[in-house]
Order: sequence, then C-alpha cells, then structure tokens
Amino acid sequence: MLMIASVKTVCFLGIECKEVDVQVHIAPGLPCFNIVGLADKSVAESKERVRAAFHSMAIAFPAKRITVNLSPADLLKEGNHFDLAIAVGLLVSLEIVSQEEVEKYIIMGELSLDGKIKNVNGVLPAAIFANSQELGVICPELNGKEAAWSGNNSIVAASSLIALIHHLNGKHFITYPQVDKIEDVCEYPNLKDIRGQRIAKRALEIAAAGGHNMLMIGPPGSGKSMLAKRLPGIVPPLTSEEVLEVSVVASISGIIADSEGIITKRPYRDPHSSSSMAAIVGGGRNAKPGEVTLAHNGVLFLDELPEFPRNVLESLRQPIETGSITIARVNSHITYPSRFQLIAAMNPCRCGYFGDINSSCSKAPRCAEDYQSKISGPLIDRFDLKVDVPAVNILEIEEEESESSEKVAARVTSAREIQKNRYRGVKIQLNAHADGEVLTKATNLNKEIIDFLKKAVEKFNLSMRGYNRVLRVARTIADLDNQENISKNHIAEALSFRISKFQK
Repeated sequence: MLMIASVKTVCFLGIECKEVDVQVHIAPGLPCFNIVGLADKSVAESKERVRAAFHSMAIAFPAKRITVNLSPADLLKEGNHFDLAIAVGLLVSLEIVSQEEVEKYIIMGELSLDGKIKNVNGVLPAAIFANSQELGVICPELNGKEAAWSGNNSIVAASSLIALIHHLNGKHFITYPQVDKIEDVCEYPNLKDIRGQRIAKRALEIAAAGGHNMLMIGPPGSGKSMLAKRLPGIVPPLTSEEVLEVSVVASISGIIADSEGIITKRPYRDPHSSSSMAAIVGGGRNAKPGEVTLAHNGVLFLDELPEFPRNVLESLRQPIETGSITIARVNSHITYPSRFQLIAAMNPCRCGYFGDINSSCSKAPRCAEDYQSKISGPLIDRFDLKVDVPAVNILEIEEEESESSEKVAARVTSAREIQKNRYRGVKIQLNAHADGEVLTKATNLNKEIIDFLKKAVEKFNLSMRGYNRVLRVARTIADLDNQENISKNHIAEALSFRISKFQK
C-alpha cells in the first residue's frame, strides 16, 4: 500500500487559480480522519462525504490514521470542490487507481453520499489554468461543457466516483464532453416600444456608442427604467475575449447554466436599492464577487439612485475609474474585474415631481435639496451624460413609429468600429475609457474649439474630470456622425448633457 499519495486541485483568489497539492497519508494507529492545511468548514466536512461515498460503493474504508494535507498550508482553502481530489487521493493510497494516471489532472468535484459527483463553481477558470500548466481536468459531468470551452483537450467529466475509477483503470472510458453551438439569439426589449423621449433616446444611443455612464432624472413613470432595459439591445454582441471574461466570472459565482457552459449574453444587473456594500462591490466572509463584477463587460443599472446607502454609492468610485475592484482582507487582497457601464435613474425629489409643469412638489425646493444631496458631487461628476426624462402626456404623443433597436444598433456598431480602429494598439476600445495623451490625440481640437470650451468651463464651472468627459462624449457624437474632426455642434450637444433642469 502506498504511504503517501498526491493529487492536484486548485483554490481561488478572486478569479485567479492557485494550485493545491492534496497529499494523503495512511499510517497505523487509532482510526481517525484529519484534514489539515487551513481548510474552512466546507472542506473539513469533506471527510464525512468521502467516507459515506466509499461505503455506498462497497469500498472498505481503511481503519487507520488518515491525514490529508492541503499544500501550501498557509493558503486558505474554501469550497466544496475538494471532495473529489481527497477521494481520488485515498483511492491512490489504497492502490485502486495508480498515481501515474491522476498526476496529470487538476481534480474538482463535490461528492454525494451515494458516490455521485455534483457540479461545482469555478470549473472554467480551473480548466484554463490546467491548460496553461499542460494538465487535464477531472470534473463533474454537469460541468463538462463549461470545461470544454476552455480549449483543454484532456477533460474527464464523470457522473460518479465509480465511473471515474473505471475510466482511470481503462475499463470504461468517459467520452470528451460535446459542446453545442450557441445560437446568438438574445431577445431584448425594443426601443420602438418607447414613444416620445426623443432626447433621452438620443442620449442612450450616445451612451451605447461610447460606453459612457449615464444618469437619468425625471418624475415617476416617465420611462427611465424602460430606457435602461433597452440599452443591451443596441450595443454590439460580446467579443470572444469578452465572452471568456464574463464566463469566468459567472463560473466563479455559480451562475452558468449547465446546458450551455458559457455566457454569450451581455450582462445586465439591476440590484435593489436595499443591497448592502458586500452585495454591490463584493466581499463578505469569503470575499465573493459583487454586482459590479457580475456586470463586467455589461450594464449596471441603479434605479432610485439616492435610495442606495451613501457608503455603497461612494464605493463605486474605484471601479468606475479603474475597471476593477480590490477587496482587502487581513490575509489577502482580492481583485475582481469590474469594467461596467453605469446607468442610473432617480426622481428629482422624494415625492418625484420637482420641476414638473403638470404636477407640483409640495415641499419644493427643500424636498429636492435634501433628496439630491444624498449623492455626492464627485459621484455625480463621474456621469458623462445627465439626461432629463420628463413626464410624457399620453394625449400629445405623436402616432409616428419610433426607431427600432436594430436601426440604432447599426449606427452604434459603426461608431464602435471607428473607435476600435482609432485605439488599435492601445489597451482601450471605447471613447469613455480614453484619457491623457490618448484623449488629446483622439479629439485633436483646433484653437476655435478650445476657446469655445474655455468659455463653457467658466460658465458651467466644469472640473477637470467634467472637461475630459465632455470631450469624450463629443468624440462619440462625432463618431456617430462619421466625422473625423469634432465641431462646435458636437461640443454643444455634449455640454447640454452636463446640465439638468431637474437638479437643484
């Protein structure tokens, strides 16, 4: 009997994989089963699941002193995916399977008490990591398609522990998981459903074309939420790189559908205003990803913006600027990607009717001042577009048909192609992310435009951040017009989206 067996698995620091060596030692002595190596509660409970699975398969559990070491010992191990690696390590120690067969795999899976292998989170990034180390993957059958999207050529997706034993011993081989072709059919609400709101729809098109953050201000029922829901339908589909990034985040979070194994739809997250900071930016005991990470490469919609806790809103500053969020813990710093497009909506005051000519705010202007003061100036300054969405009189709506999402999407796609070519060789693809020398080169303003902008800065008291955001929006408007140079009209339209009549 082998004294020490060794198999490989992984643990996660954010979306980064760290290899873990599962060492199994069986020695004479009083029967006991110990797991060491900074394992959390879910890992420590693995011994009971492994013991029950062995009994269900009529495999005699050794009545000896069993020690499982998860190396490196100073790295916190958490999750339910260590079960299978521990079980396989025991099988190697019992000489049921050979060490040579398992040492070329990363092993992940949760065991049922009857020996079946249940699906786990994080198989996709683990398979990508294994591929980089020239290793294969042993995973649950339900995670097979997910692992296959990594491009790894050695994947064993087993339904049960006994099936895995037969495969490793060459008695019955498990076939490579088949990946179905994903049809790019994503149904989104259509812009043609919205009547009126011509300016708001124009702002939505600009936001989609340049990836700009947008704040909509208007009374209840004016269509702010409807507009936000239609944004994913007018932006281009995810690229192959973005699909992989989004799917890795979804895999870590456990939200990938077993039937597909990958995410092809652009994320759209709309958390409730009662959400905690840990829910929005990530954190908690296990530092899990929050909504800003789940919205990576997609849209984060915050309705009723002032109703969110102040500390939650202020915590959005870092991911808005950097495209990532760092969660600090005593023993580690975990960084998640969070390059999202922030779309927010709010009423002009608590009752919702400040500045509305058809209704009246009973406590104006104090109602508006108190309500809007819940959002800090630095956060407001990070919105490229501030859009008024006034109430629409049903009797005044014109009967002419609104533009469909398909027509708007065509213009947005054309503008994004221009940006892609402009920023080729730079680590950005959208005007909203341009800064410094890249932004200066992209705008290329003449003296007349610069003088016009200086007057606007003085009149509207723009900060340096606000000035740059006006330039980014103007660049996007010019791209939508297929114009190489920015004109006064483009600057004027960009400036018009920095001011709201509803703001006090």
